[in-house]
Amino acid sequence: MKIAGLSIARGGAPVLERVSFELTPGRALILRGPNGCGKTTLLRTIAGLQPPLAGTITGAEEDIAYAAHSDGIKLTLTVGENLTFWAEIFAAGSIEPALDAFDLRGLLDRPAGALSAGQKRRLGLARLLVTGRRYWILDEPTVSLDRASVHQFAGVVERHLADGGAALIATHIDLGLEGETLDVSQFKAKLPDLEEFDEAFL
Repeated sequence: MKIAGLSIARGGAPVLERVSFELTPGRALILRGPNGCGKTTLLRTIAGLQPPLAGTITGAEEDIAYAAHSDGIKLTLTVGENLTFWAEIFAAGSIEPALDAFDLRGLLDRPAGALSAGQKRRLGLARLLVTGRRYWILDEPTVSLDRASVHQFAGVVERHLADGGAALIATHIDLGLEGETLDVSQFKAKLPDLEEFDEAFL
C-alpha cells in the first residue's frame, strides 16, 4: 500500500498535508504524535471512511480491515454470533482461529453486552482474523486491555506479519513489534495567515 501526497481535513479544517509512506507486506508501521495531531483522521481516510483533500492511496483496494476506538460489536449477539456474522460478511470460513487467538472460546455463548470492557475489546479485535484482509489499520487497539492481553494482541499481529500481512497502528505504547515509526506531526497542515483569512471576508 502506497500513500502519496495525502492531505486530510477534520471538520473541514486541514490537519495534515503531503503525507507519504509505503506499507509493505510483512511490516508494521507505528504512528506517533500528540493527541489531536490527526492520527485518527489519517487512519479513517486510509480506511476509506472519508475522502482526502489531495493525494492518493494505492494498492490496498478491498484489502483493508479497520479497527477504531469502538469495538464494533453487537451487544445482543453472543461472542460466537458476532464472529460468525463477520466471517459470513467476508466469506472467511471458520471462526475457530479467532476464538483461540484471543482466548474467547470460554465466552463463546455469552452475550457481548455481558462482557467486561477488556473482553469486548478482545472480541472487537478478533474480527480482524475473520476478515481475511492483508492490511490492518488500527487506532489505539490496546485500549481497555490488561498487560497480558496486550502481549496476546502483539503476538497476533506478529503472526499476521509473518503470514505476509501488514499493520498500520496508532498507539502510545510499545507493542514490541519490529517495524518503523512515523511521527505524523511533521505533516501538520499550515494554518492560513489570519490577516489574509479576514481579508477574504471583507
